[in-house]
Amino acid sequence: MIMDIEQITIADPTAGPYAVATGLDGALWCTLVHAGRIVRLFPGGEPVAYDVGADSGPTVITAGPDGALWFTQYKGHRIGRITTGGEVSTFELPTPEAGPYGLAAGPDGALWYTATSAHQVGRITVGGAVTEYPLPAGSFPSAITAGGDGAVWFTLNQANAIGRITADGRLRTFDLPTAGAAPVGITAGPDGAVWFVEIGAGQIGRIGTGGEITEFPLPDRASRPHAIVSGLDGALWFTEWGTHRLGRITTRGDITEYDLPGTEPHGLTVGPDGRIWVAMENGVLARVGR
Repeated sequence: MIMDIEQITIADPTAGPYAVATGLDGALWCTLVHAGRIVRLFPGGEPVAYDVGADSGPTVITAGPDGALWFTQYKGHRIGRITTGGEVSTFELPTPEAGPYGLAAGPDGALWYTATSAHQVGRITVGGAVTEYPLPAGSFPSAITAGGDGAVWFTLNQANAIGRITADGRLRTFDLPTAGAAPVGITAGPDGAVWFVEIGAGQIGRIGTGGEITEFPLPDRASRPHAIVSGLDGALWFTEWGTHRLGRITTRGDITEYDLPGTEPHGLTVGPDGRIWVAMENGVLARVGR
């Protein structure tokens, strides 16, 4: 289906735009995972890049409760923080070679992250105090989000499950019905449930706060859905990394797909203008909608 899409070049194709978030300053902030930079872009303005370490591997970025942007350093095994003025600081994690990936502001005023290599979920305060929670070996926790129920939810990519943890560390996991689903992206939905994507099975999933799971197969099961976000239109939007498309699913399960210019869409966010913005690995941000 045709959709109004604008392309904004923010880096060369080798830089690797990966995740994008909207800051409290009204700008978009995008990680360049291969270049070790973070780009700030005000809609209608020019991109500004900040160096956060050539070998850091900035991956997922999110707005923090302190007004700064926080990000995972997948290669550097640290959590980073960048102010809206571009000042960068980093926080070491207690477990070496942790492989931090997912990151989200929690309902408790702290930030929560996943450590893929260490098979942990971690909590970091804005002052840098870290608490780690072990997960089953080999589970490979990936994306993470604050749910509407006061808990934090995350995907267990290799355990084929969804996890839930409370602010005091009580953990519960829910197995997915489809084998090899390999869930990645996850977000709180507009219906009070948590929604996620199954990159291995080509499906969108929904889990209620009680653990009930519904799966919605995509028209192309090889599309490899990657990230998902709630839009302002009451639907969920997701990237299809394998087929260079953007998808939309209603809470009833109605699916629409849109072709994207460029290659390998990764993260996406609702921009300060209310439109969906997608980080494309070929060096652009795609702005979708009218």
